[in-house]
Amino acid sequence: METVPARARAYVAGVVGCALLCLLPVPSPLPVPSPTVPWPAVVALAAVYAAGERVARRRFAGTFYPVLLAGALLLPAPAAALVPLPGALLAPVEQRPVLLRRIWRAAQLAVGAWAAARVHGALGGRDAVAACHFPYVLLPAGAAVLAFCLGLVLLDGGIRALAERRPLRRAWHGLFLRSLGPLAVHGLAGLMMAVLWHSPYGPVAALLVLLPMGVSWWVFAQYHRQRAAHQATIRALVQAVDIKDGYTRGHSERVGQASMMIARELGMSDERVEVLRFAGILHDVGKLGVPTRLLRKDGPLTPEERRIIELHPEYGHDIVRGISFLGEARSAVLHHHERIDGSGYPYGLSGGQIPEPARVVAVADAFDAMTSTRSYSRARPVPAALTELRRCAGTHFDPQMVEALVRAVASQGWHPTVTAEETPAAGTLPVPRSASSRGAHR
Repeated sequence: METVPARARAYVAGVVGCALLCLLPVPSPLPVPSPTVPWPAVVALAAVYAAGERVARRRFAGTFYPVLLAGALLLPAPAAALVPLPGALLAPVEQRPVLLRRIWRAAQLAVGAWAAARVHGALGGRDAVAACHFPYVLLPAGAAVLAFCLGLVLLDGGIRALAERRPLRRAWHGLFLRSLGPLAVHGLAGLMMAVLWHSPYGPVAALLVLLPMGVSWWVFAQYHRQRAAHQATIRALVQAVDIKDGYTRGHSERVGQASMMIARELGMSDERVEVLRFAGILHDVGKLGVPTRLLRKDGPLTPEERRIIELHPEYGHDIVRGISFLGEARSAVLHHHERIDGSGYPYGLSGGQIPEPARVVAVADAFDAMTSTRSYSRARPVPAALTELRRCAGTHFDPQMVEALVRAVASQGWHPTVTAEETPAAGTLPVPRSASSRGAHR
């Protein structure tokens, strides 16, 4: 617990207090008795949630919301707040402090389930679910899912802002939209469970809904595991290049970022944007085959040394040739130093002969080379770099890619992450005359 800031611990304590209040029956101003807790349903749902959460955490690295949302649609708010407690308090936790994280998770889910149940009940959703009134059950259920999502996002954003010491707006940025899609799917499964619970088939049929949900979840988890493996492969290659060529550390990620900006500005699909990001990140992987003394040399290269460095696109292509998920990115690794006028390397391709990903990465690579400080050049201002790219468009760079980058930088700005290793050293050499020179970026 000592690693958690004091204000974050105080925030957790406040959320736990709110969760405890959620467990109390809400007094009604109307002369009607408070709803009694349907203990058999609470115990059954809590047990299923606890078992599902344990499996989900261990197998899928995810969480198990359909049962919680079914509880919010079936039960009074205080009873719905009880459902997540056993599962959250017993779920596996890898990070420390374990107890504090379990208590936080239990309190967060209790508040979210309570809010969802209150909204659902206020809209008459429980009566519609009990009577299986379609499509009237959809609006209250959708509102309940929205309340559940908002509750989790607001609480999660607050703890992130306190624990990571960053503004609330940044902590919440994008979190709601990323959470709403998966929760909407879980909400549909929860609604099916709730409707079947009240059907003649009873709770057993409701629990059978979890079987197809589990299969689809497993497929989804496999996709994310594969994606994580791809990312790990790319990170390992990039880290190897960064270790070998310390002067350009961070260059690969920035070229990937600029390549994505160009691709999006050109209206490419999300799949191709991702390919272009991979291409930008891995474009210099062939430097692993170049002697370190050449990569770190202060001063101009001899013609023989330049010929050795100009082999790095071919080395890179040999390295990534067998990585099938890279697709078009492999052509960018091989051809990103080709030029529109045919004076580039390794094969002297020109114009449309150069693959489109390579033309994108060539512009992104030159842009970052000019706006970053190297052992042999000082960084140029972004406007000056864009002017130089425009000057070389049509001879060295594809004009369409250059203009796409200009528009993207004008609308979004250029805010790359700069690592400490890129701090300019005293006595660095002057900037080369143009980005078109072979030594402008190694």
